[in-house]
Amino acid sequence: MNVMRPIKSVDDLVRAGLVEDAERLALDEVAARYAIALTPAMARLIDYADPADPIARQFVPDVAELVTTPEERADPIGDHAHSPVEGIVHRYPDRVLLKAVHVCPVYCRFCFRREMVGPQGLGMLDPAALAAAVDYIRGHGEIWEVILTGGDPLVLSPRRLGDILSELAEIEHVKIVRFHTRVPVVDPQKIDAELIAALKASGKTVYVALHANHPRELTTEARAACARLVDAGIVMVSQSVLLKGVNDDPDVLAELMRAFVETRVKPYYLHHPDLAPGTSHFRLSIEEGQKIVASLRGRISGLCQPTYILDIPGGYGKAVIGESAVKATGEGCYSVSDYRGGEHSYPPAG
Repeated sequence: MNVMRPIKSVDDLVRAGLVEDAERLALDEVAARYAIALTPAMARLIDYADPADPIARQFVPDVAELVTTPEERADPIGDHAHSPVEGIVHRYPDRVLLKAVHVCPVYCRFCFRREMVGPQGLGMLDPAALAAAVDYIRGHGEIWEVILTGGDPLVLSPRRLGDILSELAEIEHVKIVRFHTRVPVVDPQKIDAELIAALKASGKTVYVALHANHPRELTTEARAACARLVDAGIVMVSQSVLLKGVNDDPDVLAELMRAFVETRVKPYYLHHPDLAPGTSHFRLSIEEGQKIVASLRGRISGLCQPTYILDIPGGYGKAVIGESAVKATGEGCYSVSDYRGGEHSYPPAG
């Protein structure tokens, strides 16, 4: 179906044929709790004949979201514990998150900030709060990198982005500005010359971290949007979440990582799903994830290898959780596994 307008409600989903009318009542309960939005670009990617379509699974609400397990929490990675002023998360010494907006063009059903984003969420920082956030950055000389996230910072107009970046341009100790976004994939036409000029307004080195989880998201239009960014001198890296029913298959994950590299986006992080409320149907075990990630070794180029990470609940930061190929067997001796599963001594015996 050729969806022409954004989908923002259960009624829109029913009209688009993405959910049955009989599901309306239960999904209204989901929508009352968690925001719904799906761009035409993503809606057109859905295979309506496939009840397990991986694109639909990411964006179309499910009654399973009403199930909250005991380990799940509203702030699964501990943003609040490291928020000295509104809009700032300062978890690591040399970098901060700047959350200027809590609105997205699409709402992922597994989002770790799902309690904060959307029309019923925290909205945009007002001018006074934004000024206080920038003042915090200005007052902390150890901050080398500012990461604009949210929400999705690229929902902001070029003028608003330019205003923020003009403020950052005056802060000498800030050298890197990074944007976390889905926009080049979910609304590729938004990546135009005006937006790119705004992204570069700070005069700093600019990175864009692109979130995509399935190779079908890297459409011709999405790749062209990324090309416009890269050709303008903006470095791109990827972020993906390892999701049950979406990309928990070595072949699918390998295809996704190759698609990033073909698009000149360097694979960066593969996140283990966070303990956000109502997301247990997306989570696999760490052991399952390690096996999938280990299977990429030797299967795909080193350019395509992401780092498998877990955000430790409670705000303790990221941990690399990929299965180690090296195990100590004695003093100065190790067993090293190759990509076929063979074991080898290091140093070699004899």
